[in-house]
Amino acid sequence: MSTPLLGPPRGMRDFYPDDMALRNHIFRAWSEAAGRFGFEPYDACVVETLELLKRKGGEEIAEQIYTFKDKSDRDLALRAEMTPTLARMVAARQNTLAFPIKWTTTAQCFRYERMSRGRKREHYQWNLDIIGEDGVAAEAEILACALTALNQLGLGPDLAQVHVNSRALLAEMLLSLGIPQEHHAATFLALDKRGKIGDEEIRALLGAAGLNAEAIAAVFRMLAVQTLDEAAALLAQTSPAVARLRALFALLAAYGFGESLVFDIAVIRGLGYYTGIVFEAFDRARQFRALFGGGRYDNLLASVGGRPMTAVGLGFGDVVIGELLTETGKLPAPGADGLLAIGYMDQAQQAAALALAQACRKAGRPVDLALHADKPRAFFARVGTGRFQYAIYLGPDDIARGAVRVKRLTDRSEHELALADLCANPALLEQPPC
Repeated sequence: MSTPLLGPPRGMRDFYPDDMALRNHIFRAWSEAAGRFGFEPYDACVVETLELLKRKGGEEIAEQIYTFKDKSDRDLALRAEMTPTLARMVAARQNTLAFPIKWTTTAQCFRYERMSRGRKREHYQWNLDIIGEDGVAAEAEILACALTALNQLGLGPDLAQVHVNSRALLAEMLLSLGIPQEHHAATFLALDKRGKIGDEEIRALLGAAGLNAEAIAAVFRMLAVQTLDEAAALLAQTSPAVARLRALFALLAAYGFGESLVFDIAVIRGLGYYTGIVFEAFDRARQFRALFGGGRYDNLLASVGGRPMTAVGLGFGDVVIGELLTETGKLPAPGADGLLAIGYMDQAQQAAALALAQACRKAGRPVDLALHADKPRAFFARVGTGRFQYAIYLGPDDIARGAVRVKRLTDRSEHELALADLCANPALLEQPPC
């Protein structure tokens, strides 16, 4: 029987070294993509005032997050996402920042909710945000950056795709169906539940929002739209929302990601602060929850006390992408970081092993140096677990000959190098003699 105290709290995670290898693999792809696209990193405290989170998520948000009172009886909460914090930080220095800004962070977030596949009560989320740019180039830059990270993880358009829609387009279509604007927010919330609850329950929610039977039937006809051209045909007048979507698709094609995008009328994004283009990425087989999601939110800064300013953001969690990488066999290759293990038979070889380890480390090579003398069988049993790419074991004969045998653990091949040459030029490790 397991001891409850040996496991993390329900919905939380421990990261053992094997878990960290996958997490670091994902984080590295995120960080490198963000850097390549010129996003500036930022961070913030993990605790926020409950009032800030209520402004963005409504009073009911307190039931979905971890809340508590501090010793001064202040209402605080663990952040459930980064967007309210970002809005607060930008609003605090809005007069001194040079816009547009492009910011990125990987934040640990907490949400007290029902768990399911791909959903924990704690996760890390990569955020990309552009604030202060009206044009659709902001959406294109953020999506191109996220798709670059997916490609780096081995998830190209054959395995993952971004589904794109527009809240502004949906609003135009609802107005054309005779559904007034005061019913739009409730309609969006109801439609966002499609796939999670049955259509009859959706109809009941729409009815509770004030839509009559004819309007509800019209909404479901709208959801049958398959293409952007079909959506445009339903509108009597020229649609600014359609024009923005077409511009986005053209830009992403110019980035080289045309095959990675598809129009999807069903993408709603239930959060009320979205105002324009919205998007969600899924694996092609639709076995998992969304990989990432986001869109344009032009009113959030004003809601936290800042000046009105346009913004686009994306959140990309680590849980689902980790599951997809595992399912598709896209995990990082063993020994991918080039880690070298150095061992020795007895204390007489320790100094030579240490000198070699330090020479390699100074040259940028990661090295695991044995902490004590060991027999060859024990040493190679320890290092042959898939963590190391190379291994060198020093015995008295090696020291006497002034040469070492380098074993490449990924294919079990071996080659010999002069010990002095390797200490002088650790790059020789990668260059076995012909």
